[in-house]
Amino acid sequence: MGTKRTVEFRQEAVRVALTSGLTRKQVAADFGIGFSTLSKWIQQGQKNSEMPTDQSDLERENVKLRKENRLLREEREVLKKATQFFANQRP
Repeated sequence: MGTKRTVEFRQEAVRVALTSGLTRKQVAADFGIGFSTLSKWIQQGQKNSEMPTDQSDLERENVKLRKENRLLREEREVLKKATQFFANQRP
């Protein structure tokens, strides 16, 4: 028997599947669930219409993505500097 997932986890997986532009197979793999499980959750969410479409949810997602974007940019800059450093270390 599989692991019981929280309602929030299910809603997040469905939201990502519907809005991210990724394939459902990719989303299922990213969340560590089966493709059929994700499809079932999407169908249930569409039937029940309990998926939050609140503006505040979009704002939270936007803040989260901005933080992630900033972190990735910082990591990229560190890698650029490290590459330059090691390139200059050649004899």
